Amino acid sequence: MARRAQVPNKSSALIAMIANEDTVTGFLLAGVGNVDLRRKTNYLIVDSKTTVKAIEDAFKEFTSKEDIAIILISQYVANTIRFLVDSYNKPVPAILEIPSKDHPYDPAHDSVLSRVKYLFSAESVASGRR
Repeated sequence: MARRAQVPNKSSALIAMIANEDTVTGFLLAGVGNVDLRRKTNYLIVDSKTTVKAIEDAFKEFTSKEDIAIILISQYVANTIRFLVDSYNKPVPAILEIPSKDHPYDPAHDSVLSRVKYLFSAESVASGRR
């Protein structure tokens, strides 16, 4: 039997964010912000000056941290590092692409939705349904 990934069950499981300033500010006002002892935050504010390398580094850092359960990433930001988002295959932390004020959500580019569609199409073919 396959071993299931363990979701941190402590109260320290965090939500990380990689998004524009308005989106991050809204979530910070809702109380999801965190700064650790090394002054590292659980978010990255992306603007026109943010490099692709900085976005990649933040994504890699957030996906490797043990205390993060969900990563919210604006879809237009995810499109800049699409190869990393699509190649990420662990269940925890979960990657959720969200819309932003200036960039509407496009379901055709959502990696989670495309995996779900593939899963259901594979199941329907395996069971003989179409």
